Amino acid sequence: MDYVLVSIFAGLIGLAIGLVIMKVLGRMGLDKAQIEAKSILEDSNSKAENIIRQANLDGKQNVYELKLQAEKEIKEQKKVLQQTEARLARREDSLGSREENLNAKERKLDERAKVQEDKILNLSKMEQELQAMIASEVEVLERVANLDQEAAKAELMDIVAKKTEKEVAEYLHEMDEQAREKAAQNAREILATAIQRYANEETLDRTVSVVTLPNEDMKGRIIGREGRNIRAIEQITGVDLIIDDTPDVITVSCFDPIRREIARQSLEILMKDGRIQPGRIEDVVNKVRNELEDTIYEIGNETVYELGIGRINRELIRLVGRLRFRYSYGQNVLEHSKEVAYFAGIMAAELGLNQQVAKRAGLLHDIGKAVDFEMDGTHVELGAKFAKKYGENGIVVNAIEAHHGDVPPQSLIANLVAAADTLSAARPGARYESMENYIERLENLEKIATSYEGVSKAYAIQAGREIRVMVEPNKIDDVTMTKVAHDIRERIENELTYPGQIKVTLIREVRVQELAQ
Repeated sequence: MDYVLVSIFAGLIGLAIGLVIMKVLGRMGLDKAQIEAKSILEDSNSKAENIIRQANLDGKQNVYELKLQAEKEIKEQKKVLQQTEARLARREDSLGSREENLNAKERKLDERAKVQEDKILNLSKMEQELQAMIASEVEVLERVANLDQEAAKAELMDIVAKKTEKEVAEYLHEMDEQAREKAAQNAREILATAIQRYANEETLDRTVSVVTLPNEDMKGRIIGREGRNIRAIEQITGVDLIIDDTPDVITVSCFDPIRREIARQSLEILMKDGRIQPGRIEDVVNKVRNELEDTIYEIGNETVYELGIGRINRELIRLVGRLRFRYSYGQNVLEHSKEVAYFAGIMAAELGLNQQVAKRAGLLHDIGKAVDFEMDGTHVELGAKFAKKYGENGIVVNAIEAHHGDVPPQSLIANLVAAADTLSAARPGARYESMENYIERLENLEKIATSYEGVSKAYAIQAGREIRVMVEPNKIDDVTMTKVAHDIRERIENELTYPGQIKVTLIREVRVQELAQ
């Protein structure tokens, strides 16, 4: 019995201890769960804060990008508005100028109309006085000579005609002189206005192409082993590279300015890149050649747009761009052509002619110089040929042909282009040639011409572009003139150095005089 009670008591104690242990374990599990829950909650809060922080950063980044895009669009719109305002301002200035021209023309017409009315009144008055004189003379003749009215009228008309013939001739001569003086004065005013309204800086560019080297070692790298690099450059570009004792420079020599420019740019790229070998040279030259063609077209297109002369053939635009690399007496031919276009346009506006056609003719007047170094013929002949080929107006073609006097001008615009060409070439700083060389070249021209027997006088004109030779008709006949002209041309080509071409003109004049006593 005691054993049973002890067993029961021990079981109760074990049960109590188990309950206590289970309670303790339950509390420990609850604490652990709370700790884990707290840890999970803290991780969740941290992740939530990170997500919120990242979202804020992304939002700020998007806002910043949207702001930059909006500012860019606003700048583009402002630029478009500024361009539009500039175009409107130019149009407004053009309209104002046209209005002033129209007002000036209207005033001139009013003045001319008034002058004509005064002349008509004077003529009417003179006619009345003349009729009175005729009537008086008729009465006198009828009384004195007892002539009938018809005979007296015929006699009186003869007398009046003889008396007034000299007066009419003097009057016409006086009016002709006044017209000439007024025309000369107007021409001077128009030229002065054109010069004043166009101002450009002096020409300082020269025709020498020089490439600056970073150091003297670069000369050896350009020459290459056994000269293979320099031979490759000269063969691919068609130029001559002059490498002498001059420190840190190489001179590029070629009659073709386009080739010279391609060689210059290619050398600069090769020196920056550092890889100078025949294969690399060919790649660079081809790349530069393609890029230069695009650049030439862009230059021509910008020039046409700047002058506002309307649509023009793409090939002519390309030729205009090539003029950027052509020089004459140190003057850039493209800048010279633009000056001639501006001058001709201003003078055409003053005279009430087509300003756009005048600008077009001025721009294209030297277009032949874009190809005269690679094609036979003068720049005048080549320019007229290309203008006809690409459908230019006959007035423009004639202006090109006539601007050096090769053919007679057929329009006032041709005369304006010739005058504008002279203005652009003769303005201070436009062209460069030492006075000593210039004078020496003219003297040598005249000396060569006068060295032939039968030549009486020789004159170098048009700044040395033409030599006119006066021959004695009794020593040189028409057949011999051809041979003398040919010989003079050959001596000039062999003995003189000159830009462009020189025209040799021989003049043989026969005069017969008799003295009546």
